[in-house]
Amino acid sequence: MTKTEKPVISDCEDQDFTCVRFTPDLDKFGMEKLDDDIVALMCRRAYDIAGSTKGVKVFLNGKRIPVFGFKEYVDLYLKDRTTDTGEPLKVVYEQPHTRWEVAVAVSDRGFQQVSFTNSIATTKGGRHVDYVCDVIVEKVIENVKKQAKKTGMNVRPFQVKNHLWLFINCLIENPTFDSQTKENMTLQPKSFGSKCTLSDKFFSQVLKCGVLESVMSWLQFKAQAQLDKKCHSTKHSKLRGVPKLEDANEAGTKNSHRCTLILTEGDSAKSLAVAGFSVVGRDFYGVFPLKGKVLNVREANHKQIMENAEINNLIKIIGLQYKCKYDTSEQMNSLRYGKVMIMADQDQDGSHIKGLVINFFHHNWPNLIRRNFIEEFITPIVKATKGREELQFFSLPHYFQWRAETANWKAWKVKYYKGLGTSTAKEAKEYFTNMDRHRIVFKYEGPTDDDAIELAFSKKRVEDRKNWLGDWMLQKKRIQESNLPEEYLYQEDTKEVSYKSFIDKELILFSNMDNERSIPSMVDGLKPGQRKVLFTCFKRNDKREVKVAQLAGSVAEHSAYHHGEVSLMSTIINLAHNFVGSNNINILLPIGQFGTRLLGGRDAASARYIFTMLSPVTKAMFCTDDEPNLNFLFEDNQKIEPFWYCPILPLILVNGCEGIGTGWSTKVPNHDPRVLVKNLKRLMFDEELLPMNPWYKNFQGEISTLNSSRFVCFGEIASVDDSTLEITELPIGTWTQNYKESVLEPMLYGTDGKPPVIQDFKEYHTDTTVRFIIRMSKEKMAEANAHGIHKYFKLQTIINSSSMVLFDEHGCLRKFESAKEILISFYNVRLDMYIKRKAYLEGHLEAQANRLKAQARFIMEKIEGVIKIENMKKKHIVEQLVERGYPADPVKKWKEAENMRKLKAMEEFVDETEEANEDEEANEEDVRLSDYDYLLSMALIRLSEEEKDKLLKDRDVKIDELNSLKAKTPKMLWIEDLDNFLEVLDKYERLEREEAASAVKSIVTSGKGNKASSRNARKKVNTITAIPESEGIRIPPQITNDLREKAEKADQVKQRMINLREAAKAGDEEAIKKLAGRKRATGPRTVAGAKVVAKKSKEKELENGQKDDQEEQAEDASRPARKVQKKLQFYNFQSFDSDASADDDNDDDYEISDDDAVVNKRKVKAEKKKANKDEETKPGPSKPRKKSASPKNKAVQKAESSKLKKKAVEKASPGLKKKKRRVVIDDSDSDEYLPD
Repeated sequence: MTKTEKPVISDCEDQDFTCVRFTPDLDKFGMEKLDDDIVALMCRRAYDIAGSTKGVKVFLNGKRIPVFGFKEYVDLYLKDRTTDTGEPLKVVYEQPHTRWEVAVAVSDRGFQQVSFTNSIATTKGGRHVDYVCDVIVEKVIENVKKQAKKTGMNVRPFQVKNHLWLFINCLIENPTFDSQTKENMTLQPKSFGSKCTLSDKFFSQVLKCGVLESVMSWLQFKAQAQLDKKCHSTKHSKLRGVPKLEDANEAGTKNSHRCTLILTEGDSAKSLAVAGFSVVGRDFYGVFPLKGKVLNVREANHKQIMENAEINNLIKIIGLQYKCKYDTSEQMNSLRYGKVMIMADQDQDGSHIKGLVINFFHHNWPNLIRRNFIEEFITPIVKATKGREELQFFSLPHYFQWRAETANWKAWKVKYYKGLGTSTAKEAKEYFTNMDRHRIVFKYEGPTDDDAIELAFSKKRVEDRKNWLGDWMLQKKRIQESNLPEEYLYQEDTKEVSYKSFIDKELILFSNMDNERSIPSMVDGLKPGQRKVLFTCFKRNDKREVKVAQLAGSVAEHSAYHHGEVSLMSTIINLAHNFVGSNNINILLPIGQFGTRLLGGRDAASARYIFTMLSPVTKAMFCTDDEPNLNFLFEDNQKIEPFWYCPILPLILVNGCEGIGTGWSTKVPNHDPRVLVKNLKRLMFDEELLPMNPWYKNFQGEISTLNSSRFVCFGEIASVDDSTLEITELPIGTWTQNYKESVLEPMLYGTDGKPPVIQDFKEYHTDTTVRFIIRMSKEKMAEANAHGIHKYFKLQTIINSSSMVLFDEHGCLRKFESAKEILISFYNVRLDMYIKRKAYLEGHLEAQANRLKAQARFIMEKIEGVIKIENMKKKHIVEQLVERGYPADPVKKWKEAENMRKLKAMEEFVDETEEANEDEEANEEDVRLSDYDYLLSMALIRLSEEEKDKLLKDRDVKIDELNSLKAKTPKMLWIEDLDNFLEVLDKYERLEREEAASAVKSIVTSGKGNKASSRNARKKVNTITAIPESEGIRIPPQITNDLREKAEKADQVKQRMINLREAAKAGDEEAIKKLAGRKRATGPRTVAGAKVVAKKSKEKELENGQKDDQEEQAEDASRPARKVQKKLQFYNFQSFDSDASADDDNDDDYEISDDDAVVNKRKVKAEKKKANKDEETKPGPSKPRKKSASPKNKAVQKAESSKLKKKAVEKASPGLKKKKRRVVIDDSDSDEYLPD
């Protein structure tokens, strides 16, 4: 190197490149040649370079490696891999950035990763792997949690990560490593120089590649392992820690296979079983009481099963183990009991309990079902006694059939056994003495039994369950129309029943009753429990208020209510609700604290502290003249509520409803009763109907139409300034306290890693009004505006009217497509009722008029001496009256004819023998002495001149009434009732407004020796109510694009159904098959006949879907008020004018501006003068000019400021309207401005 020559540099025409060569020093490492592992490592490195370096051709031993990118490189790992089902492993690839390539597949060996940083193989991963993996896991875990809720298990990120195989190729600026081998990259993500933002499409494909299924399978395996560990039992002769268990002496011994465990419905039924042990002994019989209904384990999650004491106790008592299949005799002998006998009430709820127990065993140990492991102990539900003769009925259909076939059934004493607790100890011993009659074995008859159990309890079989119920109801209807006897499960010689027979003939009765409890009638809008309350109130006809608790007891007494009275109390309270979002017309008056919109009625006082009575509006809706034409039901030998009432307008549309039954659910929104009255009148005259959109009394928000069956309900929010918002109304169904806790507080404090979005909020609402003042930064305000204020603050909800399922006038489930369809159906029923009412009233009035005519003629002829009755036998007197053409008592004869008509309508005909002798008996009794008592029993005073004149006057009045009635049509009678209803409704609501206004006035003027001016009075009311005056600008709601898209999708689905129906009409066989299952739920009058449902409605019912008695509410600390306590409500100014409130065509009834307000002349002149003067000098808003601080000028200053602000805002934002409401308290200068 000491001698050098001058270099010769020449141009090179080839491309630049770098050539690196090395020769391994084998001697250095004590090697003669490269072993196979080293060669394989070098080959793998060549493939790594080919896959991680773009645009580079890599040759190995003279051959180019066939890898042209990272995606092909990933395929080398997965091309021979398959899933557990044998399908090729799916991989999801995406290049979100020029510096990032990511691929994901499912892993069955824990978390695996293959990653490269600048073509360096980071075999231990690093920050770049964590960076990408955390994003994927976060997205995946959201979907995993949704499904993991069913298992009730918590899912952690590392558990999801263990099912991922992640491939990453990235370019990082100046990466750092923890060692020279560069296996773990340690650079922080903020220094990567780029971001890896994966698309939603990528995440969607990740969920479908098998990751989600793998995680869920692992969770299910883990849940099953926990169940096997915790919920299992071994065979012991003695058990500890199982409360209320009466164990069989031989349970857990070598004779355990002979033992029977009796599962009873409650403690009272347990006492009945223990009383029966005196007959059968306690060696082979044990008893355990169930607390209500057993958990549906088929749909319960892992956590629910693990924490359910009832399930765990059953497993412990019987000695069950989840891992055992019980398909061998050895496993069966490991149980502590060889049989399970269900001893539940013989009503529909008892059938449901039996079904749930069967479902528990079938879901976990189906082989026990197949081995006839389960039995039932049946008891009579009805006993009929006559003298020493006693009949027992083990099902209601059997009892109803006997009653229909027995002419003198009313002569029998009928006792209804609601529960096993009704039976005495003596009866219990009788039951166990005749064990063969009361023991019924459940017999397995094949796969049809398995299918029937799944059909009844699996959520996956909802549509099949609808078809199942529909088929049963159609069959019941055909049986009724054919006058065939009803089918019932337990015959006199029944010893065993199949599971399918139990499901199809007994459990289905519960499903049908569940619908009756939960879904109201289209005619009166009431559920059975509500109808019983109304019937009792009509029967009591209270003139004074009554305690809710006492009324509940009265309902149970007078309407044969066979369930707990706590549910009745809840029903009564719900009927009296009158806060926003509840009833448009409350059936009962709320005298006391019946609940408010703060908690949606859940803040009601205890039933023993509050009072109620019928509302005057209710009496105007339900006319007493309709009662003779109603179909009243009979139960326990007493007359109870009718099949349905018939109000003068559709109450179901007025107050709406919600309910979830079996197979069907229903939801009908509220509507304006005044619009309904108008449309009923339009129907009478064949006029076009007015639109009927949802409407809620005193709701100050906006309800906009999204499509024919969907509406958007918006709350009210206003902008006070650039950082302050004011919420004055919430969407229907959103309660004030819930909104605060679930929306505003999370926005204030942040949640789930999300930062706070508002700075503060204050509350100024009352029990009837809503008012939140919200402060937030300008940046967050801009974000809210971009997102949509109403959507951002969750002030919009969807009102759906696509599931309006109701019982029609025939007792058939029917789905109504619109409020118009409900109105028309109701119109036809109600008009027919008016025709019947008119005919009935005409007949009654005519009978009364004929009676008065005969009485007047009799008096006149007696005075004139034409008729002589002195010293004559009654028989001869009657013969004399007959000869002179006097009729038998017209009213009595008319009533007899009317009763016969009703009997024929009910199809309760006399038998053939009675019919054959009917004419002969009638001829023998043509002349009955008692038929003329209406003449002969008149007092002598009726012969006086005054009484004679009064009788003649009564006759003429009655004839005039009859003629007046005949001159009217049924529609005219209906219009009279509707006009009277509106008059009563206006009067009642006017009274509410006056009391609300007087309450506000009393607050303003209260205080000892208060001589303050109007200014001080205004300050006083603001101090007391803590309601600030606001100049907020209303933010009009807008229907967002996502709502429109959802509505369009719903319309498309609906249109496909329309097309399907049209194709079916055209004869398309495939369309006909698809519609076959749906017609049972949607077609008119598709379910059961009227008499069948009438019988069902005689059974005990719970209201509002409450199947179990709820606990009593906490006692109210305050004493009950004996006077009607009207809620303080703030109304729009225009609503105080009865004429204005009746004008439903005015679209601005609920938008009152300052120009429409009533102020005194002095204020108006000052306001106009100041506004005109300032308008000439300043185009925009400005602060009000200062005046003296005297009280008389204070109001003028305020009016000036308000006027100028309004004009400036309207000029800048013409789309915004200021929303300000006021209540006129008096005509003085101290008009108070209060929020709605």
